[in-house]
Amino acid sequence: MSHALAANRLGPFAIGAAIASSVAPLTVVTLVVSTAIAVTGLLGFPIAVITVAAILMLFVVGYLAMARHIPNAGAFYAYVSQGLGRPFGVGTSWFALATYTSFLMCCFGGFGALVEPLVSDWIGLGVPWWVLSFAAWIVAAVLGANEISLSERVLVVLVVTETLLVLVYSLAIMLTAGFTFNLSALSLDNLWSPSAGVLVVIGMTAFAGVEQSVVYIEESKNPKRTIRIATYATVSIIAAVYAYASLVQISAGGPTIIEQATAQGGDLFFNQAAGTLGHTAVIIGRLFLGTGLIAAAIAFHNAATRYAFALGREGVLLRVFGHCTLKGAPRVASLALSAFAAGMLSVYAVAGWDPLVQLFYLGSTTGGFAVLMLYTLTSIAVIAFFARDARGEGVWQRLLAPLLSTLILLFLAYLALDNLHLLFGVDPGTGPARWVPIVLVAIFVGGTVWGLILKHTRPEVYQGIGRGTRSATASASGLQTIL
Repeated sequence: MSHALAANRLGPFAIGAAIASSVAPLTVVTLVVSTAIAVTGLLGFPIAVITVAAILMLFVVGYLAMARHIPNAGAFYAYVSQGLGRPFGVGTSWFALATYTSFLMCCFGGFGALVEPLVSDWIGLGVPWWVLSFAAWIVAAVLGANEISLSERVLVVLVVTETLLVLVYSLAIMLTAGFTFNLSALSLDNLWSPSAGVLVVIGMTAFAGVEQSVVYIEESKNPKRTIRIATYATVSIIAAVYAYASLVQISAGGPTIIEQATAQGGDLFFNQAAGTLGHTAVIIGRLFLGTGLIAAAIAFHNAATRYAFALGREGVLLRVFGHCTLKGAPRVASLALSAFAAGMLSVYAVAGWDPLVQLFYLGSTTGGFAVLMLYTLTSIAVIAFFARDARGEGVWQRLLAPLLSTLILLFLAYLALDNLHLLFGVDPGTGPARWVPIVLVAIFVGGTVWGLILKHTRPEVYQGIGRGTRSATASASGLQTIL
């Protein structure tokens, strides 16, 4: 058994494909855009995503600067450990695992719910959603348990196809008779209304996963250059695709776009394209929406697996999670995550819960809110880390950009918390708007307490928290020990 991920395997394009898969372009263009319009009653999603992209560009300045000095597959966990202290780092690791697992489960639920009617129509028999969800689970489980190059090839094909479909459908909508652009959707005035905070937060969830480039740093070619190019290029391209496709939808909808988005939901984009391409466009769109969710599931499975691997390698979780195959695949951590996901899907299937509402929407909204908290905490950690030692970084990388991003992210975090009931579609202080923050805080506190326990009971493990391969090397004599 190896304790190192496969090095020198991934270039900028492969990592960019993994990032783009996790943000699921077609899912955002269909489900997120229509939801944003229906929930807020605003048409400013295009300017909101451009604004969010600018904020993320600011955030990743310090984020990537820290990555240059702490190459660790446990990204958020390692950075908070080194910046704010090891106990908070462990709390962050638990929080990050919960976040990516939440996204993973939402992908499985969404795939089952969205593909079920298509399969039933094709074969003439009713197929339960959970059968299809488990089919997607098998794909993610098999790919996740093998070396990253296999997942890389699948993700590249799926995300390129998905993005091309978005562009082709957008062009088809533009060719509809009477189409004209509604440039008011790009006006900054959209960001000042009372519901604009919700719009920006929804825009932030549309980019959830862009931080994953650093998760693959140990497996990348020429890490410092590759990670930087993959991150900036992917954020820029995805932002452009989102802004263009959402502007086309809003423009095509005319004065009744809010009513259309509310009534048609995720089919709005496909129905608009069908005006030029015919009804087949709806069927093809739904099919590729499903494959896009599989791609996102693979990407989030890989990200969560690498967090579990990083924690196992350092002894924070079971050491066995830090084992790799001889080809550098974190198979044990991957299989453990797959087993957990199978258990969760089984619970939903037996309980008869709605996979679209109680799994896809709940999981994606929870994950989006949680990843915003992770960005905020990590941005603070970057400032603290470089305040102790500049490490040769310029004032923009180590202080000004992280400080500006922290202030903006803190404001967005406040807006998200204050408007959480709108995001979940419930009354203030009820349902998931009440218990989701409580559960997330409990997870973070539980991880932090575990870090303090390690400090007093396993000081050698505690000292290695957040050190990645250096920790594994330092504790090589205990690599076969299971906590």
